[in-house]
Formats: sequence, C-alpha cells, structure tokens
Amino acid sequence: MNTSKNQSSRPKLIIRNARASDIPGIRALNAKAYAALGAHAAFSEAQLRGHQHQFPEGQFVAVYKDAIVGYGATFRISGDIALKPHDWTTITGRGFGSQHDQTGDWLYGMDVCVDPDYRGLRIGQRLYNERRRLCEHLRLKGIVFGGRIPGLSRRWKSIGSAEQYVEQVRDGKVRDTVMSFQMRNGFEPIGVLSNYLPFDHESRGFATHMIWRNPRVAQDDAEMRPRGVRRPRSARVAAIQYQQRPIKSFEEFAAQVEYFVDAVADYKADFAVFPELFTLQLLSIENRHTSAAKAIAALNNYTERFKKLMSDLAVAYNVNIIGGSHPTQAPDGSIYNIAYVFLRDGSIHEQYKLHPTPNERYWWGIRGGTDLTAIDTDCGRIGVLICYDAEFPELARHLIDQGALILFVPFCTDERQSYQRVRYCGQARAVENQCYVVMAGNVGNLPNVENMDIQYAQSCVLTPCDFPFARDGIAADTTPNAEMVSIADLQLDNLVDARQYGTVQNLRDRRFDLYSVHWVDKQPVPARAVAGQQPASETPAGPPPSEAAQ
Repeated sequence: MNTSKNQSSRPKLIIRNARASDIPGIRALNAKAYAALGAHAAFSEAQLRGHQHQFPEGQFVAVYKDAIVGYGATFRISGDIALKPHDWTTITGRGFGSQHDQTGDWLYGMDVCVDPDYRGLRIGQRLYNERRRLCEHLRLKGIVFGGRIPGLSRRWKSIGSAEQYVEQVRDGKVRDTVMSFQMRNGFEPIGVLSNYLPFDHESRGFATHMIWRNPRVAQDDAEMRPRGVRRPRSARVAAIQYQQRPIKSFEEFAAQVEYFVDAVADYKADFAVFPELFTLQLLSIENRHTSAAKAIAALNNYTERFKKLMSDLAVAYNVNIIGGSHPTQAPDGSIYNIAYVFLRDGSIHEQYKLHPTPNERYWWGIRGGTDLTAIDTDCGRIGVLICYDAEFPELARHLIDQGALILFVPFCTDERQSYQRVRYCGQARAVENQCYVVMAGNVGNLPNVENMDIQYAQSCVLTPCDFPFARDGIAADTTPNAEMVSIADLQLDNLVDARQYGTVQNLRDRRFDLYSVHWVDKQPVPARAVAGQQPASETPAGPPPSEAAQ
C-alpha cells in the first residue's frame, strides 16, 4: 500500500503538444539551454506562435513537476528542399516555421532543446521518439535536420575540416555530445551543411545533415501517402463604411453601432470591421470646439463604456468585431491610438498603432506602441494594422510570419490622395504576403472636432492577384463616400494553396540568405486592463541553435 502511494505521488514526465500557454515557459527554457550563445539564440514569442499556427501537431514540450523542461519544433517540407544544401534561417523562414508545406513528404527538425538541470531524464530521446511517432502516423518518408557539432571548434586545429570531423565521429574515433546522441537515436549523417548557423561558434557555423528514414514507408510510395487534405475553410467579412454625423448622447452612438452589427449578423458575417478613430463621433455630443487635451480627456471617459458596448454586441450577435480604433490615455498620461478587437467568445484584445501620423502627433499628442501580435480567432489567426501602419511592409510580414491569414486595416483619411496611399499599400501587402486585407474607413464630417472635419473613404476587401482570387485582386468594395457595408466570403484554403502552388510564391521565394527583418525587443507600453487580453508580443531574435538535444 505504501509503495503504491509513493509511486503515485512521484512527479511524472509528460510529452505532449505545445500550447499557447506554454510559450513563456518555452522561452525561459530556450534562454537557459542556449545561455552560452547569448540571448539572441532563444525563440521569440512571435516565432513560437508561428510554430503553433503553422503545424500545431508538430510542436512538443516535455513537462516535469509542472515545468517545461524540453521543447521540440518541427514542420513538414518537400525532400526536394530538405535534402539539398540549405541554411537554418532560410529553411525555417527565419525561425517562424513559415516554410511549412502541408503536403511535404519529410518532417524537418527545427529545434530540440533540454533544460541542462534535467538531462539525466532522457528528455531528448523522448522528444525524438515523439517525432518518429508523428512521422510514422503521417506516413512521411522520414525526418531531416541540420545538427550542431559543438566539439568541432576545439578539435579544429588537429582535424582541419568539418567533413573530416563528422567522419571521425561517425567512425567512433571522436565523440561529439550532440552528433553522437543523434546517431544513437537512429539518425545518419549524409553530409555537412556550411554556414548553417553562422553565430554557432562551437560548430564554426557548420551542421551535420542528418536523416532518419521511416521504415514503415517505402521511399517511393509518395502516391500512397495522405496528402494532408483539409476541409475547405472560409470567413465572411464585413467592412463597415461608417458615416460621421453629430450625435447628442452615447446611447445614440450605441444605437448606430448596434444597427450595423445587427445588419452584418443577419448576413452571418464572421468579422465586422469599423473604421479608425470612429469613436471621435462622441466628441460631437457637446457640439463645441475644445482643446486636444480636453478632447482626449472626454474620450477617455467613454473608454470603458465603449469596450463594454462592443464586447456585449460581439457576444450577443455572434460576430467578431474589429472596433476601429479609440484614442486611449495610459496610466502614465501617454496617449495611444488603440484598436480593440472584440471576439464573440467575450475576450478583448488590443493592438496599438505603431506609427502615429504627423497629424495625430500634432493634434492629439499620440505616441506609437511597441508590440505587434497576431490574434487567434475561431476563423484562424488575424492581424490588425491601423491605417498608416499598413504603409510599412515589415509590419505585415511580421504578422504573416506569426500565422495571420487576414489583415484588418481600419483607416481614417481626409481626402483621396491620403486614401490611395493606404489602399495601394493594402493591395501590396495582399500580394507580397499572399493574404487577405480588409479596409474600413469613415465618411461624412464632424464640425468642431479637430482632424475629423472632412473624410474620404472607399472601403474594400483585397486579395492576392492569382487565379484562385478575384480578377482584379478586389473581392468587394464600396461606393466612395457613401455610408454602406461591403461583404465578402474569403476562402482561407486558397491562401494555403497559393503559397504552395501559386503562379508566384512570394513567401516561399524569400531570399533569407540576403535579407531579413529583426525586431528590437522592447518593453510593452503601459496598458489598460483588458479582460481576456493576450500577452503582449515580444520581438523575434536570431535563430536558436538547431537540434541541441543533449
């Protein structure tokens, strides 16, 4: 009896698929496991979100005593790519796993790391075993990766080349902590990858090109394997071209907003998008000119009522609402232009505008945020770029790397030239990222409200320019300067197919060997408390060392 109790009370080591709630623990593990290589070696929060979005069944964590002590990241890829010379940055899409191919016939090992304090528990071996089970379940040809050879640097003078070092390790003449472990787990080296991880000085930038062949699948039976067919998915989006008109009360504002939410709900819309700064309509209640400071203070008084209204509508009408944007004062007095996203499950998310326009800085003293985070919804992952932010291509790419399929762009422009800047940039973002872009703007005017005296908008839903999509890259649009709603059905699987088989394949064809965008890790700006809010985005750093299992 006592023995049974003691056994049941012992901590268990569990291998399972990674979850969004695991991301902080994985980051801490990465930082600890790769401490010798510097902070840049750890995955960023955005990269880890990308892993889980691209291929959730291929991400594993080892949990012991309620702590994450091991992590393994994989994605699927064609052998035509994985079995040829490559480097880590290019094949992993700069660590986001964005080169994942749902029909790929090989499983690629992006990373395995283990907490140094728990290496006696055979965690690395367990993670490798889990990968093999996944590979066999999917009937893939095998597993391939670039493995570190940390013993190379200290033996460089006596051996003289990475190829000779790998040969000696393979022949058992030299022991390498990583490569020897991988060989014991059934992997074989088929070559050496040069310049694989340039900052991995222990390996002098080299890696072993390792494979494990699935014995349950003949290497020429690709036609017999399931090709990863998924059920078609779609999302119905509604861009609300909202007319600014003077109102007398918050209740009048609420009635006008509810009218549109009710209307798009009747059309079974999954998303309703309001324009940027549309809540400035609340300043017309007093119907008198006031200073910018007083105007912001007045708007701030409506923030909680606005959030409650929109969240209640999202739940009641079963619609995910991108609530335009609302100027909000932080506890330290700073003012930010924030897009509140109200999901129909009751959760609320924030996306700060990162690039205030000169007018926003001048009239309202608005500052730029520091975080850009993709948001998980019941229709897939989305991103929000507030107006001017859509004119900076690196922002959209950062959201796409995190797995966003639809970018929502609430905007506010006063005349046609301003509008066209946002429109043309929105179309460019759709083409270069092979994603959908949904734009919603204001029309009408508000006397006595600074920066909202005149408006110009033609709201629209934009697509990539390829055969599965609308002929002109426009799924739907509106009549300029008329209050109305534009609705479109977006086939999300068309994006996946275009990225894999399109006439052009912008995401796959990126030259990671020539260029990349690295985000600076900054502390999030002071935020207001938001129910159900996701943690702020961290910025992606350099790639972690690959396959450092033991």
